[in-house]
Amino acid sequence: MRYPSARYFDNAATSFPKPPQVAEAVAAYFNENGGSYGRSSYPRAFSAARAVEQLRDHMAAIIGTALAENIVFTSCATMALNTVIQGFSWKHKRVLHSALEHNAVMRPLHMLQQKHGICLETMPAHSDGSVDLEKLAQQDLSKVDLVVVNHQSNINGVIQPLEMLRALLGDLPVLVDASQSLGNTPVKADAWGLDFVAFTGHKSLLGPTGTGGLFLRNPALVKTLIYGGTGSASDSYEMPTSMPDRFEAGTPNLAGLHGLLAAVENKPEYRYERDDVAALLTGLRKISGLSVYAAADIERQGPVVSVASNHLEAGAFGDRLYKEFGIETRIGLHCAPLAHRHLGSFPAGTVRFAFSPYHQPEDLEYLLEAVRKVTT
Repeated sequence: MRYPSARYFDNAATSFPKPPQVAEAVAAYFNENGGSYGRSSYPRAFSAARAVEQLRDHMAAIIGTALAENIVFTSCATMALNTVIQGFSWKHKRVLHSALEHNAVMRPLHMLQQKHGICLETMPAHSDGSVDLEKLAQQDLSKVDLVVVNHQSNINGVIQPLEMLRALLGDLPVLVDASQSLGNTPVKADAWGLDFVAFTGHKSLLGPTGTGGLFLRNPALVKTLIYGGTGSASDSYEMPTSMPDRFEAGTPNLAGLHGLLAAVENKPEYRYERDDVAALLTGLRKISGLSVYAAADIERQGPVVSVASNHLEAGAFGDRLYKEFGIETRIGLHCAPLAHRHLGSFPAGTVRFAFSPYHQPEDLEYLLEAVRKVTT
């Protein structure tokens, strides 16, 4: 069976379609449940709270941690990343980050650089943006406060070697942006010793927009960013110190979290294989005048690739793909100018293709043929 939009290749922006149970769960919350979370004791409130805690347990399993209580829900990955970056206690004021960071990381870091003199350093990287572990091992890391790494690039799909990076960094705190990876690439927070993992619900997890969260191995390392009501310790003006309340001020997006719960409980099987992506990349690389931005190692390739034509501006390229073939893509710099600078695609940007679990091999073949016709 074909899904509603086989020609939608913008899943790195937001996934489409979602499992049908997502919309059903959101509607059921609005139409049947409607209870608040952590603030009342009637049955519908208990039902809402139960759903949130079930989701928290699911997310702990997906992130790979036994510390479910240390997962907090936020409105998006950007909020989660800001919670750590703005709440971190800086001693040496030195941050290392990968060459493929999104502005959800770079803008708050830049703000801290401008206001507080935080020193930002890009870790050595290979041409595809993957961290060069050999060169990094030669650097003095003794006065680094925090290391930030985008697990999977939203430009070329490169998956960073988190386990090896963690081993090299020793005890240095590591913040992982798993916005693109969580849901399509394994994350093992406990086994790899990851300190912070930020995620969003609306991309590879296939949930609603307005959902996300953060795992904190040691919450004491981060100051509370948002203050307000939690339904607990209501006799005090101080924020609760218990988790997850310490970082969950305000009423959460309950409809969205019900939808995310339905998404993770009804995840579809992938309809394409890694070999299908490899075949697409091989075909794209054979097209004259086309630059392909992908991982150097297919084993570290996520479901995102970008291209640029030598004779067709990115906007015109994407426009023709849509008008002539109905293919929906994302064009430009993808909120990641740092990554584009490293990859050599700045300032023109690229046309990005991001795959869904619902894509079938023939959809990737259709995409390849469309690119051939548009660029020749």
